[in-house]
Amino acid sequence: MPARRKRGFFARMRTYFLTGILVTAPIGITAWLIYSFVDYVDTNIIPLIPPGYNPEDYLEHSVPGLGVVILLIVITAIGAFVTNFLGRWLVKFGERLLARVPVVRSIYGTLKQIFDAVLAQSSTAFREVVLVEYPRKDVWVIGFITSPPSAEIRGHLGDDRLYVFVPTSPNPTSGFLMIMKESEVVRLSISVEEGIKLVISMGIVGGPSEKGDEGAAKEAENAVVTPRVN
Repeated sequence: MPARRKRGFFARMRTYFLTGILVTAPIGITAWLIYSFVDYVDTNIIPLIPPGYNPEDYLEHSVPGLGVVILLIVITAIGAFVTNFLGRWLVKFGERLLARVPVVRSIYGTLKQIFDAVLAQSSTAFREVVLVEYPRKDVWVIGFITSPPSAEIRGHLGDDRLYVFVPTSPNPTSGFLMIMKESEVVRLSISVEEGIKLVISMGIVGGPSEKGDEGAAKEAENAVVTPRVN
């Protein structure tokens, strides 16, 4: 085999291998995470089922995902219970008890506010993706506009202020909050989901190109289906 053809063969094999990783790695990691979560929940929830009520006692094999189903039913039942008068009273009573414990009340209060902001239907958390000039001139970072500033802050700084959360990469759950003028941020047309992907991937996965999502998807498909050999 001539040296040139040999190099071309190995180049194609390398391209095919990398393409295979691009296709199988996301699928494999996603499947592994789902399996690990289901296995963890099953391992910790199923032993709590009273004897005689566990469906696996009457079957010859275990039921994968049974713990997840039971957990979803329990969470839904709790949600239905706390929407009535007795449930709301018990929740308020429990919150008053937690408020008397110095350390616990801070942890519970913070977590409750976070979940209220993320899960509430009326939430305005992470409304838009913006660019913020930081930490110096001509250096920009990705930020997310959250809820409007409080009346006290607007009274001191003016009405043209925004809460902007600037996350760290690749972990967007940490970062810092900035109170900025609207004129100091550059609003982007990408969605919040695309902005989070941009942060998590450290810029590897960006928003849609000027050709649009369809054009970008077609280019990605061509890149995978038709590898190029240098």
